[in-house]
Amino acid sequence: MTRYFRDMAGYGPNPPDAKWPGDARVAVQFVVNYEEGGENCILHGDEASEAFLSEVVGAAPWPGMRHWNMESIYEYGARAGFWRLHRMFTKAQVPVTVFGVATALARSPAQVAAMRDAGWEIASHGLKWIDYRSYPQEKERADLLEAIRLHAEVVGERPRGLYLGRTSVNSVRIAIEEGGFDWISDTYDDDLPYWIDHDGHGNAARPQLVIPYTLDANDMRFATAQGFNSGDQFFAYLRDAFDTLYEEGEAGRPAMMSIGLHCRLVGRPGRAAALQRFIDHVKSREHVWLATRGEIARHWREHHPYAPAALRPSRMSAPEFIERFGSVYEHSPFIAERAFGLELGTAHDTATGLANALARVFRSASEEERLDILKAHPDLAGKLATAKRLTVESTREQASAGLDALTDAERIRFTELNTAYTGRFGFPFIIAVKDNTKEGILKAFETRLENSYEEEFSTACRQVERIAFLRLKDILPA
Repeated sequence: MTRYFRDMAGYGPNPPDAKWPGDARVAVQFVVNYEEGGENCILHGDEASEAFLSEVVGAAPWPGMRHWNMESIYEYGARAGFWRLHRMFTKAQVPVTVFGVATALARSPAQVAAMRDAGWEIASHGLKWIDYRSYPQEKERADLLEAIRLHAEVVGERPRGLYLGRTSVNSVRIAIEEGGFDWISDTYDDDLPYWIDHDGHGNAARPQLVIPYTLDANDMRFATAQGFNSGDQFFAYLRDAFDTLYEEGEAGRPAMMSIGLHCRLVGRPGRAAALQRFIDHVKSREHVWLATRGEIARHWREHHPYAPAALRPSRMSAPEFIERFGSVYEHSPFIAERAFGLELGTAHDTATGLANALARVFRSASEEERLDILKAHPDLAGKLATAKRLTVESTREQASAGLDALTDAERIRFTELNTAYTGRFGFPFIIAVKDNTKEGILKAFETRLENSYEEEFSTACRQVERIAFLRLKDILPA
């Protein structure tokens, strides 16, 4: 099997009821990224200056040199921006989660004390605020362990949450393997928390709770192309996102909104005013849960604990897969054999997903192979049924439509129609009996006898696919 490790399915069209406290329509979570003093700087042992998320237009790293303007912009975040945000959130009594770079926290003891006094949750933002995309795994792992050690030394306890930010493809796996995080946030893929239980390469690992983060409702867009040009744009975007989620929550789909903030960006007066307007907007509505990420994690563990799937086709061996799904297409295990070789992922661990994979094989089979599959189906209420020689699936399906309890007159009519149909088309009449009553089946029988061979071959093939889907619904979640 070719495994596809990205999850394109998620919760699908029917996400779980979050059951937020107080019947909240939406959970709102503010993040303050504390990175000032942890950015790239040759004073920190880095090869070049920082070039990311600042007021410097077109900034680029300066190899081997200090960038005085860049450093002072970051210093603004620590010296002034942080305290403006601290006053704003504490006055409004809004809980905050800090993504704290360990080295930045170590260089800002007064700010750490203020965070703790305010009861803010201080999560890890890694050891240094640098790009890990090309880091060797062992070096990245060593940095994470040092970040945890230093964080505990500076804050007084180890971090229970993690958002690295500038990740490598290994970052999430390394965090899960460390084993001490209640939640991680290095994803942007959902509006609700969720569990993962693989390391990104398909190997089993301990279940890990993920609380997705955001790059759209984020003040970083003040410092990026096609971003926010004014506080009004920032406020309008946050307000519209919140109002949309609130309406969806009223309709029975409560979700979570994350807001990402940076002391040196939104901490500037002209932007802070927009943030204050948004806080006021949120607090003007009832049934809103303002929470830290740790509180959201505890709630999710209580109300939506990890529950392993009973059956995951994408994780099966070839023998397991063929044994379990070889009979979905009547007497045609080659469909499952070929489907196993497709690129399968979590999206195929449902009835809808696996039905599509099997149907792809069926559709790409030769016309002769598809005809053989049609011929493999039994007559409805025919001799095989009378002799109790149907497959388990066919027996159950025909019984669901009452075809195992026909009157003598009905049995005679079915026999006549079976004979006429097979004589005309060369294969048995096929219909998804679970979708029908015996009266509806008889009517379809009579109608479809008038089709051309091409029309009926196509119709029968669609019914084969439908039967397969209904069979899979008995095995897998829809």
